[in-house]
Amino acid sequence: NDTRLTDDARLIILTGPNMAGKSTILRQIGLIVLIAQMGSFVPAAHARIGIVDRVFTRVGASDNLVRGQSTFMVEMAETSAILHTATQRSLVLLDEIGRGTSTYDGVSIAWAVSEHLHDRLGCKTVFATHYHELTQLADELDAVRNYNVAVREVAGPQGTAPQVLFLHRLQPGGADRSYGIEVGRLAGLPAPVL
Repeated sequence: NDTRLTDDARLIILTGPNMAGKSTILRQIGLIVLIAQMGSFVPAAHARIGIVDRVFTRVGASDNLVRGQSTFMVEMAETSAILHTATQRSLVLLDEIGRGTSTYDGVSIAWAVSEHLHDRLGCKTVFATHYHELTQLADELDAVRNYNVAVREVAGPQGTAPQVLFLHRLQPGGADRSYGIEVGRLAGLPAPVL
């Protein structure tokens, strides 16, 4: 999956369905940048990777019971640390910021974090999200680009819903669906629930 982050295209809003590989792409980018910084072989046909001062990630979900922090609070604390510490030379990888609260609050936080990273920090960022509203940032901020992880819907057996084929391919443009119901079907949720 080709990834290009430049000064004029430094923030990628990455959308796509559940299970399509958004988090894997974030990890791929982080690991490749990290091993390139060490001077190691990079698994790519061609790579030109500048020096970064730090790689920041906010990926995964976990609470901190010892400190009495919910999953959302941990996510916000880690995001705060990134926003206070990242520089223009940093790489920031964010996965679904704002998901642990109401949709309205979550979208608002995700939007504001994106604007802050773009306008104030100017660092290279990949932000994976199910908030498709964030793709509108590309219309408002010069250095935002939309990408998605491709899927294909294929006809299921007669009388059944279409099936989702995950292509695990990064492509330009925003996604418009998360296919949560289809992933629930793959996980084996009972038909009446679906």
